[in-house]
Amino acid sequence: MKIARVLNNNVVVVLDEQQREQVVMGRGLAFQKRPGDDVDETKIEKVFSLQNGEMARHLGELLSQIPLEVMTTCDCIIRLAAQRLGKLQESLYITLTDHCWFAIERHKKGMAIKNVLLWEIKRLYPREFELGQQARAIIAKRLHVELPEDEAGFIALHLVTAQLNSEMPEVLHVTRVMQEILQLVKYQFQLEYNEESLSYQRFVTHLKFFAQRMLTRAVVPDDDVSLHSAVKENYAKAWKCAEKISRHLLLTYQRELTTEEIMFLAIHIERVRKERR
Repeated sequence: MKIARVLNNNVVVVLDEQQREQVVMGRGLAFQKRPGDDVDETKIEKVFSLQNGEMARHLGELLSQIPLEVMTTCDCIIRLAAQRLGKLQESLYITLTDHCWFAIERHKKGMAIKNVLLWEIKRLYPREFELGQQARAIIAKRLHVELPEDEAGFIALHLVTAQLNSEMPEVLHVTRVMQEILQLVKYQFQLEYNEESLSYQRFVTHLKFFAQRMLTRAVVPDDDVSLHSAVKENYAKAWKCAEKISRHLLLTYQRELTTEEIMFLAIHIERVRKERR
């Protein structure tokens, strides 16, 4: 493994067999090294083999500017998140590391940023928020910096973004749509959600991907018309609520739902509605 570029004492860029760039890091890895020199593989702590060449370059630039301890800490957080959530976008290495580095620097300067969506994030993305809390604990243990709870919410949003294959503004939009639908259902049936229940968590998961499809104009086509009729007949109250949501989305976002989408909303609404009995 030969060095293509030296970014700092701890980070180098190498080329793999297909001549794709890999970012390699390790303490003192590039000390007194130059392009063309062999990498001391005993010092390697992490190899980033990103498929996107431009992303690899961005990551290399980022790693050249931040301490090795911050990168290894963020790598630990991302590996934990991948174990819990499944496949995540490669860009998370850049976005989350960049966010955590600046959050740590802001905290040291006493410049905390309030997370106005913290309440919604806790309820709509409980798994990601719990990982955000664990990320705070990892940062505290490894870097001796106690970030505020607001940062757990920001980290959670980065994890949601990495799952949805979206940009952060779109995820904020998705969160708003989810909250609007949950509020409509809540007031339609005067119910209090049991946020620990499986049906509520399934409803929230459905809404997360439903809202993303809606905002990207991806359409779920109508399929089994006889099933639509059966759901409409058996879940009449939930169906009417789903139709109300459909009217709201058409008026607010100019997005007309298919009967298939209304049906799936009605099924989830019926499950959470029945729970209060």
